[in-house]
Amino acid sequence: MWIEDCNCKKQTISIHQKRKPMNQNLNNVIRQAESAILGKPQQIRFALTCLLARGHLLIEDLPGVGKTTLAHVLARTLGLQFGRIQFTSDMLPADILGVSVFERDSFRFHPGPIFAQMILADEVNRATPKAQSALLEAMEEHQVTIEGATRALPMPFFVIATQNPSHQIGTFPLPESQLDRFLMRIQMGYPDALAERGLLSGVDRREIIARLSPQMDAAELLGLQQRAREIFVSPALLDYVQAILRHTRESARYMHGLSPRAGLAILAAARAWALIDGRNAVIPEDVQTILPGVVSHRLQTAGAYQSAQDLIEAVAIP
Repeated sequence: MWIEDCNCKKQTISIHQKRKPMNQNLNNVIRQAESAILGKPQQIRFALTCLLARGHLLIEDLPGVGKTTLAHVLARTLGLQFGRIQFTSDMLPADILGVSVFERDSFRFHPGPIFAQMILADEVNRATPKAQSALLEAMEEHQVTIEGATRALPMPFFVIATQNPSHQIGTFPLPESQLDRFLMRIQMGYPDALAERGLLSGVDRREIIARLSPQMDAAELLGLQQRAREIFVSPALLDYVQAILRHTRESARYMHGLSPRAGLAILAAARAWALIDGRNAVIPEDVQTILPGVVSHRLQTAGAYQSAQDLIEAVAIP
């Protein structure tokens, strides 16, 4: 494909020359996850994209379509310490972060479930905004401040939050500031007929999850996160991302445009997607693939609904 560099000289970049074999353990992670979660290869790759980009994932869908199963499968397959937080309307921040308890002659801190490498924040929008806000500092800075003391969280640190559709009873919508902490928002959707048949006639998913074995460890995962940050992005690709940001800010179809942080999120996700695909450079198709998941919870339309695909088609590749 042809790409123009900053000196306006055309250079040919061969995708086949840039492609490298996928990391074997990463390939094993994907294959094992696909064996446990049938018919959802795209969602599995999106979740891994968030993890490799050091972001967090929000899954919004109806109960019973595999949101919790995805979190359990990834935690076991990646060999990560797993913590689950079931959000309820009476939850307090201390239930998430932890609390100091007086024992004998001094206070002793008892860490909450947030101190794990992978957190499942289940039905996060069933908790009040006060409880939801306990995740803000953890997701952004990988640390929590409790009773005046700052405590670091384990590395890697990854939050998969699930939420029910806002029209369901007993939900508290996440504010924009918290939605922006999630790198991507996806939906699981219903399985196709073949995958659903496999679910109905196969072994219980809980038994399958119990038999899963780790395909990599935390140290290797941290190394892959560093490799993702080093994936090359050409000046022309930066032009493309800036054109997308500019279009959302200038178009009358949106209540407000994408922020610079959203632009960084697009690049981080595109780099991670390129790494999963075995390439050491980002191409426009990477941006187009991850764009719906990155911008769908950051853009509000004014008037007629406009999909992320409309946004992709409205901005030409340089």
